[in-house]
Amino acid sequence: MAPLSAVLVVGCVSALWLAGLCSVCSSVAVASLSCALLLWLAGRPWRCVCVLVLGDIGRSPRMQYHAASLARHGYTVSFVGYLGTKPHRDIAENKKIKIVPISEMRGLAVGPKLLQYVTKVMQQSMQLLFVLLKTGAHSHVLLQNPPGLPSIAICWLVCSLRGSRFIMDWHNYGYTIMALSHGDGHPIVRVARWYEKFFGRLSSDNLCVTNAMRDDLQRNWGIKATTLYDKPPAMFQEASLEEQHRLFVKMRETHSPFQPRGCSDGDGVERTAFTERNLTTGRVTRSAGRPALLLSSTSWTEDEDFAVLLKALEDYEASIKGGAALPALVCVITGKGPQKEHYRKLIEQLSFAHVQICTPWLEAEDYPVLLGSADLGVCLHTSSSGLDLPMKVVDMFGCCLPVCAVRFQCLHELVKHDENGLMFEDSEELAQQIKSLLSDLPNAQGRLARFRKNLQESRQQRWDESWDQTVLPLLAS
Repeated sequence: MAPLSAVLVVGCVSALWLAGLCSVCSSVAVASLSCALLLWLAGRPWRCVCVLVLGDIGRSPRMQYHAASLARHGYTVSFVGYLGTKPHRDIAENKKIKIVPISEMRGLAVGPKLLQYVTKVMQQSMQLLFVLLKTGAHSHVLLQNPPGLPSIAICWLVCSLRGSRFIMDWHNYGYTIMALSHGDGHPIVRVARWYEKFFGRLSSDNLCVTNAMRDDLQRNWGIKATTLYDKPPAMFQEASLEEQHRLFVKMRETHSPFQPRGCSDGDGVERTAFTERNLTTGRVTRSAGRPALLLSSTSWTEDEDFAVLLKALEDYEASIKGGAALPALVCVITGKGPQKEHYRKLIEQLSFAHVQICTPWLEAEDYPVLLGSADLGVCLHTSSSGLDLPMKVVDMFGCCLPVCAVRFQCLHELVKHDENGLMFEDSEELAQQIKSLLSDLPNAQGRLARFRKNLQESRQQRWDESWDQTVLPLLAS
C-alpha cells in the first residue's frame, strides 16, 4: 500500500488542477483536498513511537525509562535493540511495549580492521532499514546516540519516507568514544565526527543530558537541543532493613563477602555479613561489627579507570594494618563490559585481610535495593567528551547514597562537593576520602551522615515528573 503521505500529495495536486479548470470547480477542489487531508490525518499513527538503541536494551536504562513513560501516557511503543540482558520487569511485562530484537552484527572475521568495520556498518544498515520498515509507521522515532553509526542516517531516511518526527537523545558524542581507542586524528574518528554532525542536524528535535552538552551542540554544530537530565525513577530509594536482609540472604549464596563472619545460621537467627533476622519475632537488625559496604557500578569501558579504586583499596587495607580505627570493607562492583575480565584478574592478585571485593551482575530489580543498602558509592566515570553525566550517580542519589566521584568538566551539574558527596582527582585523594567518610560509621553525626541527610531533604525530582515537563510537550508539538 502506498504511504499515506502520498494520498495527501495526490489530493493536493488534484485539488489545484480542478481549481484551475474553472471557478465552478473550486468547491470540488476544496472537497478533494479536505478528503485527502482527512484520510492522511486519520491514518497517521499518532500514538505509536519507535524507541531505538543500537545496543543492549537491558543495559540502556534511560531508553527503558523513555519507553515506560511513553506507555504510561497511552503510546504504543516498539522498542528496538539487542536482547543481551533482561530488561526491567516494567518493560518486559508492559502490554503497551513490544520489544523488537535486532542481531549484533560482527562484520568480516578476517581482513583489515577498516574493512571489517565497513562491512559491519553495512550489515547493520540493512538490518535496521528492514526492521524499521517492517515494524510499521510511527508518529515519532526516538534514537539514543551514541551509538549513532549507522542508526542516525537510517532513522532519518525511514522518518523521511514515513513522515515521522525524528528525535535524537544525545547521551554523548560517539566520535569521542572512538577516539579513546584510535586517537583524535585517526581517519575513522574524523569520518565519525563528520557523520555525527551532518546527520545529527537532520533530526526534527533533540534531547541531551546536560546544559553543557546543550550549549556545545548549539555553539559548534548549530543543533538546538533541550536538556533532559537523568533522574532516578521511583524504584530508586533507600532500602528498609527487611529489603536489605532479603537481598543479602540471596547474595550470600553466590558471593562469599555477604556470608556471616564467625557464626552461621543457628540459635533461631538467620545471618548475613550485614544483617540478622530473629526467626521467632521476624525482626531484622544490623550485625554487630558489620563491615562497611562500598558500591560502584560500571560498564567496564575505557572511560573508567578501575585501577584508581584498586589502589585506593590497597591504601585502605594498609591503613587498617597500620592500626587505623576503620571498619572492614566489602566493595561491590556491578556491571558488564569489555574490560571486566582484565580487572577481575587484577583483583584476584590482591591479597587483602580486611577488604573483600566481588563483581556481581544483578537483576534489574535487585540493583536499586543494593544501592539503597550501601554506605558509600564510588564513580570513576570521566566522560570521553566531558559533557555527559554518570547515570550511576543519579541512581545513587535517588537512593540517598553519598558518592565520591572523579572530577571532570561538567560534574558540578550533579555532584555538589561537600554537600551530597566529594570529588577527587586521583587514587590517593580517593583513599583519603573513603577513610575519612567510613571512619564515621556508625556515627549518625559524621560527614557521611550529613551528606545522606542533605540528599534526603533535597526533594529530588523523579524521572516521571521531569519527563512529563520536558518530553511530553515535545511529542504534542
